[in-house]
Parts: sequence; C-alpha cells; structure tokens
Amino acid sequence: MKIFSAQQMRMADEATITSEKISSLDLMEKAATQTFNLIHQKLQGSPIVIHVFCGLGNNGGDGLVISRLLVQHGYTVQTYIVNFSDNRSKDFLINYDRLKEIVTTWPTQLKSEDDFPKIKNEDMVIDAIFGIGLNRPMVPWVVSLIKHINKTRAFKLSIDIPSGLYSDKGPEDKNGVIFADVTVAFQLPKLVFFLPETGIYSNDVEVIDIGLDRNFIMNTAGIAELITKNEILPLYRPRHKFGHKGTYGHCVLIGGSYGKMGSVTLATKSALKVGAGLATAYIPECGYEVLQTAVPEAMVITDDDDELAEINLDITPAAVGIGTGLGTSTKTVKAFEEFLKNVTFPLVIDADGINILAKHQEFLEHLPKQTILTPHPKELERLIGKWDDDFDKLRKTKAFSKKYHCIIVIKGANTITINQDIMYVNSTGNPGMATAGSGDVLTGMITGLLSQGYNPLHATVFAVYLHGSSGDLAAQKSGFEAVIASDILSNIGNAFLELFRSPDQNVQKHS
Repeated sequence: MKIFSAQQMRMADEATITSEKISSLDLMEKAATQTFNLIHQKLQGSPIVIHVFCGLGNNGGDGLVISRLLVQHGYTVQTYIVNFSDNRSKDFLINYDRLKEIVTTWPTQLKSEDDFPKIKNEDMVIDAIFGIGLNRPMVPWVVSLIKHINKTRAFKLSIDIPSGLYSDKGPEDKNGVIFADVTVAFQLPKLVFFLPETGIYSNDVEVIDIGLDRNFIMNTAGIAELITKNEILPLYRPRHKFGHKGTYGHCVLIGGSYGKMGSVTLATKSALKVGAGLATAYIPECGYEVLQTAVPEAMVITDDDDELAEINLDITPAAVGIGTGLGTSTKTVKAFEEFLKNVTFPLVIDADGINILAKHQEFLEHLPKQTILTPHPKELERLIGKWDDDFDKLRKTKAFSKKYHCIIVIKGANTITINQDIMYVNSTGNPGMATAGSGDVLTGMITGLLSQGYNPLHATVFAVYLHGSSGDLAAQKSGFEAVIASDILSNIGNAFLELFRSPDQNVQKHS
C-alpha cells in the first residue's frame, strides 16, 4: 500500500475530479459520506452528544457534511465553526449553507477562548479543524481549543489527520495536537501515523476507500510503501523437492565477546530458523561451548583470544552478519577494518559493528554496495548525527543511504527500511518486542534470507515483516511484558505459516 505526501493526495483529488468528471464538492460529499457510514455503523443510533469542530477549509467542509448526515439520521449534534481566519473554501461555504437549511440552531462560531464549549466525558468529538494542508503555525487560541478538547475524556475521532499535525514536520507544541482515539484516513495512510513523534496522536487508524482515481494511484510513486502481507507474499521463494542444504546457502554470523555470547547465539539460530542451509558462528574462544551447546545445528569457528582480534574466513559464505555482541576493543576495531577491506559477499552490520563505523567513519568507504545496517535509534544517531524531528531523521538517513549505497533499517515501532530515496514502512510488531536480543534475532533473519539468494532489499523487508509477525504471535500467547527474544525466534516458523493462512484461518498448502 502506497503512502502519499500531502501534495500527492491533492493531485489524486484533481485526477479523480478530471477522470470521473465530478466536482470537488461531489468528491467532498463522497468522502464525508463514507466517513459518516463508518461512524453510524459503530454508533448504531446511540443517544450521545456529538461535538463536531469544523475548520474553514475542506477538512471543515468534510465536518459540515458529516454533521448534516448525523442530524438527518437523528443524532444529537452540536456543530462549531473554528473561526480563525476570514478565508473560507468554496466547498466549505456551500456545505455550511446546506447544514443551516436543515437545523433549527445554526453552528456556533468560535472566535476566542471565551467561546469554548463544555464537553462531557460521555460525549463524542469529531475533529475536522485542519487537514493535511496545515503548513503554518496555528493562532494561539486555536491551540488552546485543541488543548481544551484533549482535556476531556470524550471519544475523539479525527478526519484524515489529527488537527495540529503537519504532514512533513513535527509539531511546534506537542500538546497542541488532537490526541485521537481513531483517525479516519482518506484512501491511503499518512506517513505521520508511523513515526514515533507523530504516531502517538492516532491511537487507531482506519483507512477508507473514497474512490480516488486508481490509475493515478497505481502510476504514481509514493513517498513510502506500507508493507503488509500483500506486499510480502510475492517475495517468498518456495522450496523445491530436490533442494538440499547447499541450495539454501551458507551464512556466517560474526560477533560475541565475554559476557555477550547470547547475542550471536540468537542471531545464528535465527539464521537457521529462517531457512539458511548452513550457518557458522565466528566467535572468540570464550564462547565455543556456549554456541556448540545452544545451537548444535551450527558450526563454530573461534579466534584464539577472548575477543575477536582477527577475522579470517577460510570459506566463501553466501552472506555474513557481523556486529552482535562484538565489542569495540582496539584489537576488534582493527580486525573489523581489515575484514571490511576484503568483503565480497552480501553483508549485514548490527550493534557494535555500527558503533565502530560511527567512531571510524572512514571505514564506511569500504562497505560493499547494498550493505544492510540495522541500528536502533541511539546507534542511528551516532551514525548520522542528531536530528531536529522524525522527518529530519528520515532526510538524513536517506542522504546517508545514498552516499554510501547502503540499506538502513530504522528499528522501532513500524520499523522503516530506507534504500536511497525509497522508504518501506513495516506493519507488523508490537511493544513487547522492545526487549534485549530482539534486534539480534532480526540480524540473523536478514542474514539467513540473504544466504538463500534473496536480494538485499527483499531480504531486509521480508525479514522485518516476519520478525514483527513472530513478535505478534509471541505476544498473543504471553502478553507484551512477557515476550523475550527467544519467543520471537521460536515463532519464526509460525510467522511463515501465517503468510499462507486464509482469512477463515484455514492453512493453505505451504509450497
């Protein structure tokens, strides 16, 4: 599913008006009616008071249509015009007149804090103040209105985007944005729903089809792609009857240090669980018994030291994952540098591997093209520097990806994979995955898919999706708090099966 910018959404509206030969007013009626249908389906005529706050543009026009439909269906509605400017869109004015024709009391004009209405906790608020077109600071009393709305425990539903959010930067006042219980988004999701700084304002998002031009959507590259099962299934490479362990690649996981052998153990086992034919752990001598005991299916090569002082592979692996629990001692840094100078195979770098790159950015010149980096937020900051907001973080990460021709996985809720200018937003995962070792499992999964011949981008996006799905399955069994990395690992097989599970829960043949 594509994610469009605000400008692209406006262009989609225009393309629809042209292709379907309808007016912008008709398109507004269509979108608002679909939203009303969703609300009506949920409320079923419930006798609650519904407060509809309308701005002066097209988002406000949507709110006026919804108000009219609610009134016509017998709901108790109080409509407010947030009168912060002398400018009004044409479609807003037409729908304002249409609403006035069917109500006995005209919408209340709000012009200052003195006009703020009382909202009871059992009421409902529909937020149609600003849409995706907000591009300048709000007047102070409107910010106060939003804070007034947020103070109540009334259920809040935002139209298309919570008011106060910009589509391309973080909010100036973090409390000056509607905290929506539900946001009803038109046609496509918005990037703001998936970023840590702005996603907090939408507790739940429902995307509704308002009939925007299919050809325009299909033929227009979005600013990002939302990765769901529909995008993942075509990437899956089925196994063949006469395949053998050599068919599915030999990967090497390099890492571990005294007291940190668990990380490379998790990565090695994950590489096997995701389907690698063979896996070798290259570790310091202190971890030999740990690896051989914990992952008997893996082979082990050890350095003679208790930390990795050299990395000499006498095999040619299909893929290598390096960095989990590696340490950053002087000897290890030198070994890492020499290793990078001679890499000729697909590579995943995580954890201490990224920390070494951050301190020795001259090493970045040695990265093979399409190397995959998997930083958590603090590691990313060390690598690209501090950012002003989440949008600045994405801009800097894209620039880094382009400069060093690498793929970067920004781990977190809705993990984002960046390849040059393209972003892939993951749809699986949950807060229970915020646990030690979760990232090590992901490193092993990406490395294991690489070894099977998946190209670097496909291996990354597929592994991120499966990793989140594995975490979701684990959380279903134990709850968020009890999920540990081993639970994610043990559900990788179930995540594969889930890909082929039909909506009625019948498992299709996995072939």
